[in-house]
Amino acid sequence: MTRFIRINNADNVAVAVADAAAGDICLVDGLRIEARDNIPAGHKIALKDLNAGDNVIKYGFPIGHVTCPVAAGSLIDHNILKTNLEGVLEYSYEPQPSRIPPADVRATFKGFRRPDGSVGIRNELWIIPTVGCVNGIVQQIQKRFAEELDSYPAITRAVAFPHNYGCSQLGQDHENTRKILADMVHHPNAAGVLVVGLGCENNQLSAFRELVGETDAARVRYMEAQKVPGDEVEYGLTLLRGIAAAAASDIREDVPVSELKIGLKCGGSDGFSGITANPLLGRFSDWLIARGGTAVLTEVPEMFGAETILMSRCKDRETFDKTVHLINDFKEYFMRNGQPVYENPSPGNKAGGISTLEEKSLGCTQKSGKAEVVDVLEYGDRLRTKGLNLLSAPGNDLVAATALAASGCQMVLFTTGRGTPFGTFVPTMKISTNSRLAAAKPQWIDFNAGAVIDGQQVAQTDDEFIDMILSVASGTYVNNEKSGYSEIAIFKTGVTL
Repeated sequence: MTRFIRINNADNVAVAVADAAAGDICLVDGLRIEARDNIPAGHKIALKDLNAGDNVIKYGFPIGHVTCPVAAGSLIDHNILKTNLEGVLEYSYEPQPSRIPPADVRATFKGFRRPDGSVGIRNELWIIPTVGCVNGIVQQIQKRFAEELDSYPAITRAVAFPHNYGCSQLGQDHENTRKILADMVHHPNAAGVLVVGLGCENNQLSAFRELVGETDAARVRYMEAQKVPGDEVEYGLTLLRGIAAAAASDIREDVPVSELKIGLKCGGSDGFSGITANPLLGRFSDWLIARGGTAVLTEVPEMFGAETILMSRCKDRETFDKTVHLINDFKEYFMRNGQPVYENPSPGNKAGGISTLEEKSLGCTQKSGKAEVVDVLEYGDRLRTKGLNLLSAPGNDLVAATALAASGCQMVLFTTGRGTPFGTFVPTMKISTNSRLAAAKPQWIDFNAGAVIDGQQVAQTDDEFIDMILSVASGTYVNNEKSGYSEIAIFKTGVTL
């Protein structure tokens, strides 16, 4: 007998906990239904007969309509379920306040308090190229400095961040590159930064320094390769050694969790994402915000179909208007490029049991918990307000994770039902939606949210998750760091010269 989960009492589908074969008896809330089809784990079974055009209800909301008659016990997947979304919508301001009360019990972690008052959870040296032409130089500097790292015990590691941009870009693409790189220079996870330019690129070092603004001159240094007399790698090493010396006395100290800024991201989802891992992040987000901290939700195309839930939680009319602009601006971006606004999820999502964008979005937005939305950020903006923020970025895993880190998040929490090894320039913790993935890829997965389906109490899972996050914030490496997977990706929308 295979167990199925009905998420909301209004749902007319349930999700298979394990693979069910045609003819198996399926247990749903004490009811027994015979499976008419093979139902893979994470996929949906019809709980009642449906006519063509009837809505399929999951999470208590329609996730699309069936295109043919469906008998109870049948598999419902992307082959017979189609989106209800079309066109650009009009939105009305209908606030439903959902404030998270302050918590009486406070918590701390061990972080690095920076001179400007910000707090980092790592003490790394970053080598950032202004243009892809010097990628080789920054990688050589990093490789050489890594051999000397033991001489600087306060520095945990040195990381180079090659990218393909900084020249031959126009308009918004050029500004996106400049903003993300400038955000990185200011990020508190860096004990110091060496910025390396070439000299003839669009992203001129002099203009970039003006954008960055005031910094600690001992910890942020600049090098223009074409103007360096002699060996630019040796010169860069000399600068990096000076930065490391300036950070020699950095130590961790007790910091309240109100200083934590956490990015919320999902990718490679499955039918369990909205049951296990994403709700776990939502509960953690509420826990953090109750203690004065900050959580950031992005992936705007994966808000389509669930955006009104977020709009109803906006703290005021101004924030609601910003959220409407956030959604419509991304829809217009799709339309300018002649692409469907409501494209279905990726092949991996479909294979995992996600059939429509509404289904993906309703699961995705659960990462935001129940807190009110306090601010909305444009791509490349840095955080201004503590609490739940929305950030403009696409669903692409590395682009969105980079944007979250650039906004000031010290860590990104990444839920996945399919698995991925990548990491952006801050610790990128992978949370599996199911235990099979956690067992198959322990070198990728840091925490298994699928334990709740296996019988573990939700409260125990939450406590273990909070403990792990505080441990990571205090210095424990996650798998992407252990493997040395730290990358950046910058949003590109236009012409390359």
